[in-house]
Amino acid sequence: MIALPHVRTSRWAALTAVVTTSALLTACGSGGGDAGGGTGQPRSGGTLTFAVGSDSGCVDPQQVASNETIYSVRQIVDSLTDQDPKTGKIVPWLAKSWDVSPDATTFTFHLRSGVTFSDGSKLTAQVVKDNFDAVPKLGALGTLAEGYLSGVKSTTVVDPLTVKVTFSQPNAQFLQATSTHSLGIESSASVKKTPQQKCSDGVTGSGPFVLKQYVQNQSLTLARRTGYAWGSSLWSKKGEAYLDKLVFKVVPEAGVRAGSLQSGQVDAVASVGKANEAALKGGQVTLQRRANPGVVFGLGLNNSRPLFKDAKVRQAILHAIDRQQIADTVFPTGTRPATSVLAHTTPDYTDLASGLTFDASKAKSLLDAAGWKTGSDGIRAKGGQKLSLTIKWFPNAATNQPALELVQQQLKAVGVDVALKQLQVTQFAPTLQSGDYDAVWGNVTRADPDILRSSFSTELANFYHLPPSSLDTALSEQAATVDPAKRRQLVGEAQQLIVQNAYYAPVVELQTQLGVSKKVHDLDFDASSRLQLHDTWIG
Repeated sequence: MIALPHVRTSRWAALTAVVTTSALLTACGSGGGDAGGGTGQPRSGGTLTFAVGSDSGCVDPQQVASNETIYSVRQIVDSLTDQDPKTGKIVPWLAKSWDVSPDATTFTFHLRSGVTFSDGSKLTAQVVKDNFDAVPKLGALGTLAEGYLSGVKSTTVVDPLTVKVTFSQPNAQFLQATSTHSLGIESSASVKKTPQQKCSDGVTGSGPFVLKQYVQNQSLTLARRTGYAWGSSLWSKKGEAYLDKLVFKVVPEAGVRAGSLQSGQVDAVASVGKANEAALKGGQVTLQRRANPGVVFGLGLNNSRPLFKDAKVRQAILHAIDRQQIADTVFPTGTRPATSVLAHTTPDYTDLASGLTFDASKAKSLLDAAGWKTGSDGIRAKGGQKLSLTIKWFPNAATNQPALELVQQQLKAVGVDVALKQLQVTQFAPTLQSGDYDAVWGNVTRADPDILRSSFSTELANFYHLPPSSLDTALSEQAATVDPAKRRQLVGEAQQLIVQNAYYAPVVELQTQLGVSKKVHDLDFDASSRLQLHDTWIG
């Protein structure tokens, strides 16, 4: 989700091979296509009202990392490329074609002509350069976008519709990065705004919808862009979107969202939980679901904390968690327990289930070996200090609190005292940046395994405050190879190092589950299990 509870993220002769091998995605359960399952011809007009559970407090696609806000702001901007959710292939959007150097250090994009932003200004190579030059200056909130451009040496205007991006070393993830909302292209006027102004006031994009109104923690309203004519090559409709308007309402309570959908007050809802599935099944609602690629939901451990400098303690937490119980009890039908730090839909995922077994006896033995002895109250202590930690979490998914309450019970059973502290969604990035936490609950969605480098490399943001190690080498080398087999091997090695050293405690894969009225058609997931609403219609 952070999507940290969602935050951070990161495919070329070798181009097609790398993209195909390294970006194959699978859908989980039903999803995509005709949400309504009905018949009839698509028609223009109408308003789609979509209830989401949270608001990240920012309407700049280049800064937003929370899934439920991405649903809306994604519609404002176009990207240079798009990614086919069925095959993982990178296809044209604002760029009609591109060239990649054999060593994947130089990417040259040939832009479509006639593209304009909603303020009337034209898309040019200079505008793309301005965007890519500005992204690294976004600060803490732009971590995803910043990670995609790490190591960039220069962005050069070759001619008015040709732009060249050069990296200091091979960068296998960059082509896929250009398909993400994080590198969505904004107008020159927007680029000149401060990050704070972009967050609060929004940005001007060339996308199929235009931001009309944003009331923080209440609603976001988009209107169809008149004259839009440069959609992704994946879209079935050419030209303008079908819908006149999109309204995203923030409704934190899952039961209220479900009731609003059943009563027809809204047309679609995000984050349908297990408790509401039965009520929504049948009738006039379709449940759509797809597993999110990227870093799974889990506990991001602050490895610089004295407690977590001991690998035995980290490994004990890993084995004290009963992932299957949490998946079955809290999450939507079909949710998988984590079998790696990456979800199974992520390119180059490695099954490490054997290293993530629930084994309370092993957890207790590890804590015994680390010198933590059980007290009369069942909580362990060492040197007069209780074995306690605080997990900070953010209300951007209804499953967060019940999942963590189970984690809390499971860790208490092996002698670990856990406190849960809820913060605002807007505090997620600053909390990671500051390091003011023992553990945080979150995930990061990205349809490329370079998400591991973005999240765990000590040379980048280093969210979890890892010490430099051989993990850095594996992460850097996977980003620098154009050989798909070599990259797969390095990504596998990185996953193994993270799990074996318990730098992060994987728990469950995020499965995006939406409730959609049967009168809504072609509400589709993109490759990152977010939404594309250009082709969506009501009838």
